[in-house]
Amino acid sequence: MSIAVDKVTYAAGNTLIVNGVSLAIEKGKVLGLLGPNGSGKSSLLRLICRLRQVRSGVIRLGDDDVSELSRAILARRIAFVEQQSATDIQIAVRDVVRLGRTPHRGPLPAWTSDDDVAVATALSRVDMAERAGQLWQTLSGGERQRVHIARALAQTPSELLLDEPTNHLDIQHQLDILALVSRLGLTSIVALHDLNLAAMFCDELAVLQHGTVVASGPPEEVLTEELIVNVFGVRAHVERSAVHGRLHIQYLIG
Repeated sequence: MSIAVDKVTYAAGNTLIVNGVSLAIEKGKVLGLLGPNGSGKSSLLRLICRLRQVRSGVIRLGDDDVSELSRAILARRIAFVEQQSATDIQIAVRDVVRLGRTPHRGPLPAWTSDDDVAVATALSRVDMAERAGQLWQTLSGGERQRVHIARALAQTPSELLLDEPTNHLDIQHQLDILALVSRLGLTSIVALHDLNLAAMFCDELAVLQHGTVVASGPPEEVLTEELIVNVFGVRAHVERSAVHGRLHIQYLIG
């Protein structure tokens, strides 16, 4: 497995936030993390990239326990795209993406041709190469999110974590961003709220409720009408779409 989480628990003070979570994702696959607000999705992502410390359990990247990896090595392997990232500094798109090279540079960093290639490749992969000289503040929300993903790709990671990457985006940009992630070929874990987007773009799903995994597996096995009402409190009709062949959820009112 590319990422394996084994019986991981995390608490903030006396509040248990992640409770004995176990899940695994194969190399190159996209895993969607679903669950209501406060279910532990964001905390779990931060535990995987060690922005939070587990209380118990083990998280592995391949054969390596993340707790035994140096910060530098971990940053070269895992890239994390958070929900929101803003700055008041006037900065060009290219310079935002260049920040992704930080884990690969020493105490006296000299910019190299390898760094140039990594930045150019990252911008190209998110279709932002022509905007490299443009100020980040002048971009739309969807374009800014592409730049954040480019910065993550400039790290040349093997694993990519994204926390609500479609938050506050219009429908077109939501589709564009998730289609991009699904094409990258990286092992990716994406925290999402939209069940239909998760069904369309994720290979596997894990549903959290009160910090515990209550269902995991392929979308067609996980997204049942019973689960949706039990976890999200909404009645729904689930069927396979005649248009794209993936599951489609229709929410029922009343």
